[in-house]
Amino acid sequence: MKTGRLEAFSDGVLAIIITIMVLGMSAPEGYHFEALKPVIPSFLTYVLSFIYVGIYWNNHHHLFQAVNRVNGKILWANLNLLLWLSLFPFATDWLGKNHFEANPSAIYGLVLLLAAIAFKILVICVIKSDGKDSHIGRIYKKDKRMNWSLILYAAGVLLSFLFPIVSLCIYLGVALMWIVPDPRIEKTIK
Repeated sequence: MKTGRLEAFSDGVLAIIITIMVLGMSAPEGYHFEALKPVIPSFLTYVLSFIYVGIYWNNHHHLFQAVNRVNGKILWANLNLLLWLSLFPFATDWLGKNHFEANPSAIYGLVLLLAAIAFKILVICVIKSDGKDSHIGRIYKKDKRMNWSLILYAAGVLLSFLFPIVSLCIYLGVALMWIVPDPRIEKTIK
């Protein structure tokens, strides 16, 4: 099977996720700038989550530009990724409304961790389908960034119970690690 339907479906789901996240934010009562102060945590959490959805969309797009075909395992692995990404609106809303408290910070990090694990599973399924010597197989053979992300997310979840702000800094740091898509894929495609 070709990748077009998988990519189109995934793009649609990610667009809906972003829409749901922004609809979760509501304007404050009042017309003074002071009225915006209580919604700053929600806005900051939304921005971070928007960046994360953008990172996943970008890396997903790059991944499937280097893939020639998909199979049932890849389709299910992709759905697994979309499952965890679809929880971003919930985690974003809870974290923002509760001003970065411990439990919402832990759940937010757990959703990030599970999405990262799902992306890694998707990459593994692609490599099994295309082979270790394929473009993706060579690119992700020793991908330290993906493994470091998993470790940092897990550390962020654990630290969120003691230092929620530190865990949020870790989540932001991982986002900064991924803000630029893997240049190896673009080089390989050319």
